[in-house]
Amino acid sequence: MRALVAGGAGFIGSHLCDRLIAEGIAVTCVDNFISGLPANIAHLMDRPDFDLIEHDVSQPFDSPADLIFHFASPASPNPASPKSYLAHPVATALANSQGSYQLLEIARRHGARYLFASTSEIYGEPLEHPQRETYFGNVNPHGIRSCYDESKRFGEAIAMTYHREFQVDVRLIRIFNTYGPRCDPADGRVIPNFVSQALTGDPITVYGDGAQTRSLCYVSDLVEGIWRMITSERTGGDVVNLGNPEEHTILEYARLIRDLCDSGSEVVFRELRTADDPSRRQPDITKARELLGWEPQVLLREGLKQTIAWYREHLPDLSAGTDPVR
Repeated sequence: MRALVAGGAGFIGSHLCDRLIAEGIAVTCVDNFISGLPANIAHLMDRPDFDLIEHDVSQPFDSPADLIFHFASPASPNPASPKSYLAHPVATALANSQGSYQLLEIARRHGARYLFASTSEIYGEPLEHPQRETYFGNVNPHGIRSCYDESKRFGEAIAMTYHREFQVDVRLIRIFNTYGPRCDPADGRVIPNFVSQALTGDPITVYGDGAQTRSLCYVSDLVEGIWRMITSERTGGDVVNLGNPEEHTILEYARLIRDLCDSGSEVVFRELRTADDPSRRQPDITKARELLGWEPQVLLREGLKQTIAWYREHLPDLSAGTDPVR
């Protein structure tokens, strides 16, 4: 069996490649390295069951596979990050729209199962809390974040269209905030930012008043949910939230990370960097529990300790601009 992982050199994609290979599945990784890192897959490059295709998934290509995972999209909303979707708005919109079309065509040609990595951001500034899969969202369709939010919504729509018209076996997951080793500190996500700042003694920067909430899932828990989603016989044509329902404020995360790093960093507040930033985000994972028998297992403190340990080892190389083997 062979899997095609689009975006396989990214944070989540590279962990997924590891899991698939551990399950005895050969992997073809497709990545154009806008946000993915060669170092994330360096340990796989000499394996006979791993291949790399450097390619933009929005452009035509073919690679036979039994399982197809679409993770090829920048994810960070940080406008200052060179790897965020706000730094590459057109490429992001095309990866989730035209890229979805290209990968669905491959799935149709080869009879593959197809999993699309959607996002909690399709819920926008939620009027329902926590967010269930039946909630249609409150998204600004032409705002600065729409290149990501709306293209993910389109990715879901075209996947279900292929399911209905061509009977392609599609599965949709809506990923909530995820953290762990290999999350590039340059991509602007909240946990890498806070950990990097705490370890270097820089001020820990909180945007807004810090009262906005997020629910953080450790990457190994997320990958377990992805594995169960793609292997289940009950999830064809379905959408499932994957995330940790334990909700905390951004300010609570900042203070906890500072304590776990034993850091003297000051917490400072800055104006919000982007419009339409959701004030609350928490998944309802009832469906994941019922369909997949899945819920997060890694406690927040334990996950943060493992993440901090990884940054302690790699941060000097990362800050020096090198590409450490991860």
